[in-house]
Amino acid sequence: MKHRYVRQRARHRAMTPGGKVLMKSTAVVMVAAAGGMLFGDAQAPAVASAPVTPSPLAPAFAADSYTVAPTPPTPSATASPSGTPAAPAQPGTAQLVQKPPVRPVAGLDQAAMDNAAIIVRVGRDRGVPQRGLVVAVATAMQESDLHNVASGAVPSSLSYAHQGVSQDADSVGLFQQRPSQGWGSVGQLMDPEHSTALFFDALARVPGWESMSVTAAAQAVQRSAFPNAYSKHQGAAETVVQALL
Repeated sequence: MKHRYVRQRARHRAMTPGGKVLMKSTAVVMVAAAGGMLFGDAQAPAVASAPVTPSPLAPAFAADSYTVAPTPPTPSATASPSGTPAAPAQPGTAQLVQKPPVRPVAGLDQAAMDNAAIIVRVGRDRGVPQRGLVVAVATAMQESDLHNVASGAVPSSLSYAHQGVSQDADSVGLFQQRPSQGWGSVGQLMDPEHSTALFFDALARVPGWESMSVTAAAQAVQRSAFPNAYSKHQGAAETVVQALL
């Protein structure tokens, strides 16, 4: 037994050998074979559409390094000055524009200024107040002249990108942190962003660091043999941080 259900607005239809009806007008026509059911407009099952492939996401870039330029208006396909029809721009496209690095201040070179920018960015991402940024920059000024330094005593550190080589035990990186003292692996300490995060983690564990002097807060983290050495960098660090905010 066959049941055939046809909406009344149908004007034209064509039958296939299998008993299906092809829609030829604006009406929706459905045919059910034996045992079929009638679906009204409110009860009709959703017809699965072809899967939509999402467009690939743009790579993520650090906010301080890149910004997304607004999409330019799509030009009409009119003739260009040369007489050749202009091709329309692809909709939804955007260009990644790299911001120029902040020019050095306080006597730094560009590499040192770029490393200071990393320290400031990591700190701000963590909600570190401006005084904490000054403590970190002053510390790195004293420890490495704000350069990512490898150690000749740690051969593996030389395989990472570095801006100088020291011979101070196994101290490496911007903050001259020591793998043997539990700061982290050589790879982690040679990564400016990771080593900076480790510094801020340690600073946050110092009770009342916010009310300490810059050199006292730095010393509480670093435990240097020269506890007062950081104070001479405070003014320059403040200038650098201000330029990067």
